[in-house]
Amino acid sequence: MPGSRYVHDALFFSSPDELVAATVPFVQEGLAAGDAVVVTASAATADVVRAAVDDERVRVLERGSAYARRTPAAVIAFRRLADELTAAGAHRVRVVGETDFGRTEREWLEWQRYEAVLNQALAPWPLWGLCVFDTTRLPEPVLESVARTHSTVVTGRSRTPNPRFVDPADYLRGLPVPWEPLQSGAPQLAVDDVADPVALRHAVAAELAAVGGPREVVEDFLLAVDETTSNAVRHGGPPVGLRLWTSADRVVCTVTDHGPGLDDPFVGYGPAHGEDLSHGGMGVWLARQLCDHVDISSGPDGVTVRLTTDLR
Repeated sequence: MPGSRYVHDALFFSSPDELVAATVPFVQEGLAAGDAVVVTASAATADVVRAAVDDERVRVLERGSAYARRTPAAVIAFRRLADELTAAGAHRVRVVGETDFGRTEREWLEWQRYEAVLNQALAPWPLWGLCVFDTTRLPEPVLESVARTHSTVVTGRSRTPNPRFVDPADYLRGLPVPWEPLQSGAPQLAVDDVADPVALRHAVAAELAAVGGPREVVEDFLLAVDETTSNAVRHGGPPVGLRLWTSADRVVCTVTDHGPGLDDPFVGYGPAHGEDLSHGGMGVWLARQLCDHVDISSGPDGVTVRLTTDLR
């Protein structure tokens, strides 16, 4: 993106030799330039890179510590990593990263969004990401999304502009809102015009008290519903409506208002006012951190925010 300090490269590899041919020069050139170098990938990929480079200055992070379960936490993790290492004297931070896209199409979509969001969310940070993708393991829809969310493709020592790259905002707006089977049935709770958010919270809490799953997961979901509803009441257009569905394996809630909608496809991947949370602007950001999936649909009649969490 224009003026971005963040560089977002993609490496497609199908063998250890292809992986080594690109990552070794990336790492060695970074170390020579005074950059910090971090590898955060699957154990197999990290072992290949570490063995090929064999330099104690390369920092290896367990993949889960960087690629957290939910995508906004991963964004924050990389921002903090850049801040920490540049404060320690690094000119820039180079990352050999391997996203864990999960096992289901629903999980894939979250991380497809993430790969596009990074182009904007990390733009002010001095990060150079070499994202590596194993073409023998990843499904075709994921590989297709990678080709559309990285501006540069790497092969060995060669970096070339990616002709398939799509403007991140356009890419995000073009992603589908997945069908949710629970919404085919009658909701446990339906409110067409929220007049008392406190009373509504108690009603939602009563319904959620009957579901299974870890209580901390249910409490997080309740907080996300409360924040989303309050956000709609304060900033949306009346009437504000809510629907809640529950099952043995997940909970789903939609909050609808009739305001102008949310046109920013990057909303919720960081606090609206940066790290200082005292200024507010936390509604969608908190929801993305507290729920497995947050889907936003905007149209001429308003906006619907759908929250989904697996009870696991």
